[in-house]
Order: sequence, then structure tokens, then C-alpha cells
Amino acid sequence: MEKNLLVLVMSYLIGSIPTALVVSRLVSGVDIREIGDGNMGARNVTRTLGWGPGIVVAAFDFSKGSLAVLMARQLGSPLNWQLASGVSAVLGHDFPIYVHFRGGQGMASTLGTLMVFMPYQTFLGLVIFAAAYYLWRNFDLSAATGLGLLAVFAWVSDQPLILIAYTITLFLSIPAKKIFDWPRRRRLAQRH
Repeated sequence: MEKNLLVLVMSYLIGSIPTALVVSRLVSGVDIREIGDGNMGARNVTRTLGWGPGIVVAAFDFSKGSLAVLMARQLGSPLNWQLASGVSAVLGHDFPIYVHFRGGQGMASTLGTLMVFMPYQTFLGLVIFAAAYYLWRNFDLSAATGLGLLAVFAWVSDQPLILIAYTITLFLSIPAKKIFDWPRRRRLAQRH
């Protein structure tokens, strides 16, 4: 039990690493929370600083989620504690302790956790997301399509019900975090 609690704390701290802030400061000397939509994630970095920095942020944020689950798995934690480690990493990304709990929306970190649990389904969901984005050029609609189908793929491939619930819950947390961040984003828009 103590080992599993330690993994949760470590997962949160790993998730809290403010990748977008670090990359934005290194690349252009700006605070990503003060430009674009103010979101501290790969999407805002891509929109404001370009594809290269955005891909770096997405890869690191994805890795934070994967690392948390792999750490729990390596220590022999049962599935429910592995899932809790994934949630902890995503919460760390969304509400990072290092930067006053103002983080991103957790999509890349969520996908990183799911790639460990369901690699084929997650890969297929990402391919559909990319194809939909190529066709529609609408990030939110494409993400909802690809990631929503990922939950369907999990169900069709007989994944455990707890994993399907985990997938749906984390994907619903992304628009919930977007709504939660709306007042901050609105204040930022009014300043510019």
C-alpha cells in the first residue's frame, strides 16, 4: 500500500513538470501562459511558437503519462493502482504544483497513459484523429472523433470495464478542464 501511494505522489510530480512553459521559455523567452489562449499545452505551443516546439511538448507530455503507468506496472502495482497513477499524472499536468496549479488540459498525458494500457486501440484512435484533422482542420472535432472512437475500440476489443470507464472519464475531463480554464482565457484575451 505504501509503495502504491508513493507511486501516486511520484506520478503527480512527474505530471506537474511544466513542459510547455520550459520549452516556450527556452525557444522564445516567453511564458506560454501569457500568449495564445494561455493554455500550458502542446496545442497552444504549436499555435504560437510553431510545429517543432509543439511536437517536443506533445512528446514530453505524452511521456509523462506513459512513465507514470509504467512505473506503477514495474513496481508490481495491480491494474487499479496503475490507473490511479495515470490519473495522478494527468492531474499533475492539469494542476501542476510547480506553477501554481495552472496547467494544460491533459490530452497528451492521457494518451500517454492509454498507449501503455491499450497500444493498438490508442494508435488507431490517433490515426483517426490525424486523418479527421487533415480533412476537417478542426482540432476539437477531430480529437472528439478519434478519441471517442478509442473508447469504442476498447469496448469492442473486450478491455476490462474499469479501463473503458477510465478512458471515457479522462476524455471527458479534457473539455471539463477547458471550461474550468475559461475565465483565465477570457482575462488573457481581454488584455490583448
